[in-house]
Amino acid sequence: MPRTFHICARLISLALAAPLCASPAAAETTAEATVALSYGPRPAYLVDALPDGALKTKLQSCAGQTPERSDFSIAHRGAPLMFPEHTVEGNRAAATMGAGVMECDVTFTSDLELVCRHSQNDLHTTTDILTTDLADRCTQPFAPATADAPASAECRTSDLTLAELMTLRPKMDSRDPTATSAAAFQGGLAPWRSSLHQNGTTLLSHADSIRLFRDLGAKFTPELKAPTVAMPFNGMTQAAYAQKLIDAYVSAEIPASDVWVQSFDLDDIKYWLTQTPEFGRQAVYLDDRFARHDEDEGQIDPMAPATFRPSMQELKDMGLNYIAPPIWMLLTLEDGRMVPSPYAKSARAAGLNIITWTLERSGPLKNGGGWYFQSVAAAVQSDAATYQVLDVLAQDVGVVGVFSDWPATVTYYANCMGL
Repeated sequence: MPRTFHICARLISLALAAPLCASPAAAETTAEATVALSYGPRPAYLVDALPDGALKTKLQSCAGQTPERSDFSIAHRGAPLMFPEHTVEGNRAAATMGAGVMECDVTFTSDLELVCRHSQNDLHTTTDILTTDLADRCTQPFAPATADAPASAECRTSDLTLAELMTLRPKMDSRDPTATSAAAFQGGLAPWRSSLHQNGTTLLSHADSIRLFRDLGAKFTPELKAPTVAMPFNGMTQAAYAQKLIDAYVSAEIPASDVWVQSFDLDDIKYWLTQTPEFGRQAVYLDDRFARHDEDEGQIDPMAPATFRPSMQELKDMGLNYIAPPIWMLLTLEDGRMVPSPYAKSARAAGLNIITWTLERSGPLKNGGGWYFQSVAAAVQSDAATYQVLDVLAQDVGVVGVFSDWPATVTYYANCMGL
């Protein structure tokens, strides 16, 4: 019989209407509503899936621990395994799971207001825009599926003002490529996700996210998203866009030490390092050089440090302190065991802190686990791999933070291991 995990915990001040569980002895007196930190059932399920051994024994030994917020646990757009991403409700859920750092993917509207969206052109899959009066504002209106082409649409935040955007209703990220109507196009949700927590959710501007995360007691990791539109846009240059993000935290009096700004664009990172050094010290270079060809970034092979351009040491010499590749770039197999990749070893040798993405984004981990686990696919054949991978990342690679679509999974591990 599965072990039962103790999930009621120390209470923290959150702006939620009702607690998930209560523990009067652990209650803290605050002026706001209180909600107990809770792991929920998923960590127990994943621990039970592990084969017998030292890792399972250790994680089982923590079954009665009190959940604590951990900066090692980073909420990836909230809790999008079961909540629409970049919503008030999804981020509140992440806070109850102990995420110590929360993310707003930052893009902009037609009136140059910053908002939280995974990309500038995702409104057709993450909101109900195609079924509203704003559908005709989309860059590419809905086109039904035909015998020759799938259904399609493209709706950008830059197609709308902030006021217009905030009238939309969030939904789980999905599309049905076989749809012949805009209503049907709203479907297509992966079977391992859920729309259970979709109704009544609320979009976030970047300013909203700062207020919310501060109220939840979390720290901040905004990502400056690459614009879909050509820059400058309505007079805003890329540099002004990068500065605008920083200015929001300065205006809100958020300490730079609580903010990890992110970008896939090395030019953004260089801007922050030189122009806003107090924030640049914690700038996170999201490394997608495995698939990208830029003027200063050629495609790299994580197994071959000689291909790294810039090298890890060159990045460190620029002033970079944090690098964040996907999980698979940090791992390889050695005699069937998961071990740190040459990429991971090179980053550590250069003195770079490593953050990685994204756990709990792949659904059931069978037959290799999909894109995020491609370098260790042979060792990923069941959900047991979730904690096996996390353990190698934490103990052998030495990552300082892990993004997750369900933060409780990482929080439980971090609390158990004292991270």
